[in-house]
Amino acid sequence: MEFSYLGMSSATETLCGQAFGAGQHHMMGIYLQRSWIVDLITLTILLPIFVFGTQVYRLLGEDEAIAESGGYLSLWFIPFVYNFVFSLTIQMFLQAQLKNMVIAWLSIFQFGIHIPLSWLLVYKLGFGVPGAMIALSASSWFLVIGEFIYIFGGWCPYSWKGFTVAAFKDLVPVVKLSISSGVMVCLELWYNAVLVLLAGYMANAEVAISAFSICLNINAWEFMISLGFLGAACVRIANELGRGNAKAAKFSIKVLLGTSIAIGTFFFVLCLVFGRKIAYLFTADERVADTVSELSVLLSFSVLLNSIYPVLSGVAVGAGMQGIVAVINLVTYYLIGIPTGALLGYLTDLQVKGIWIGMIGGIVTQTLALMYLTWRTDWDDQVKKSLERLNRFYVKSADEAEEISN
Repeated sequence: MEFSYLGMSSATETLCGQAFGAGQHHMMGIYLQRSWIVDLITLTILLPIFVFGTQVYRLLGEDEAIAESGGYLSLWFIPFVYNFVFSLTIQMFLQAQLKNMVIAWLSIFQFGIHIPLSWLLVYKLGFGVPGAMIALSASSWFLVIGEFIYIFGGWCPYSWKGFTVAAFKDLVPVVKLSISSGVMVCLELWYNAVLVLLAGYMANAEVAISAFSICLNINAWEFMISLGFLGAACVRIANELGRGNAKAAKFSIKVLLGTSIAIGTFFFVLCLVFGRKIAYLFTADERVADTVSELSVLLSFSVLLNSIYPVLSGVAVGAGMQGIVAVINLVTYYLIGIPTGALLGYLTDLQVKGIWIGMIGGIVTQTLALMYLTWRTDWDDQVKKSLERLNRFYVKSADEAEEISN
């Protein structure tokens, strides 16, 4: 569920980023409110999945004990997931205005609350899982409250003009962009989960899953850096398109790619050099370490690819091309990557290496498709589309928004 809201929030990033670039700052608050409306309705529609979690697990054929515990835990997730409606969209709203340090300080504040609160509720008071979920929900809502205080307290005077009924107008285009954004991100993030599932059916499943999970964790750590470039690409491209500067947008792509690839190459070399030793950060099992060592070369190439395709995905999000990327992800990951991994993993002696080769195959084809999309894109035409998109949602001024509100 978190993945879907992360994706849907990228629609806010596209619209707010382009509005900021175009100087339509008063529209950013309206876009933010429209995103809240769409996300709240979507979450409420999907709420029965959490309420009837036990029944869903049973329907999927899970063990009764897992179904009961999973269903119990899903109920505790309800107050937690509602924070994403606000926290992720506000994060995109602030990033579009280049207010990144605000988000960083609020996140540090959240982390500072979460650790002692978790210790108090889980260990000191002995609340166990409920205590952990209470701590998670409380710290997450502290972040949202901090974001509300920053916005409503007057630190966004140009982009936040108060609540307005104008937010309820023209919701259908926002819904379409949000859905395509959600599908795009979910298809990408579910990909690794499916591959871990495939590894679980190997002959020596425990070792296979352990080694695969270690490599995925290392890959995910490095990917956090790439997510920063993805966010930078979203904001920069959206700002330049909103500003009507296609040349600056193209130059930004080159700078972002060049910088990201340089950092990716550094981590690529590190993974090659410390291939076997990396495993001992996570395990003392020699069998798992040996398997991780066998995967180290493939892991290195995955890390290198991490420096390319997230930037290109961010470029697409900034330009509002989430729907096209969703189709690319579907084809490259689920029609190429997963089938290839399954065939190599089960029909050859490659085992878990075969699954990882399949994963890389999907990522390589996705990267090539995104590179072709970026190269073939007419950025002058994207400027026009950006202006058309802004005009479609446009409220002439902040005063008009206030009049509509009244």
